[in-house]
Amino acid sequence: MKIIKSALYKADRAWGAMDIANMNGVTTRLHWTDQPYKWHINDGEEVFAVLQGEVMMHYRESGQEKKSLLEVGDIFYASVGTEHVAHPVGEARILVIEKEGSV
Repeated sequence: MKIIKSALYKADRAWGAMDIANMNGVTTRLHWTDQPYKWHINDGEEVFAVLQGEVMMHYRESGQEKKSLLEVGDIFYASVGTEHVAHPVGEARILVIEKEGSV
């Protein structure tokens, strides 16, 4: 059993994470960041939920770059093959659920 106060979590580096659970090869992690990630494609599906702050999510669809501002409570679902990169607007705390070992 765990109770996690996500608003109190701060990693020692951008995109640092606290492992919350690993359920049959699917990880749930709390990330803290104040810097963009990198363009990437996960080798599985990913659920990305903004818990605190705002994140400008850039993604490519049919070869075209698009972006959407994600606010608290918003969820980004990346299907297999979705190229994307997250750019926080200031500090952000994000819950990420994905296949274990994914980028």
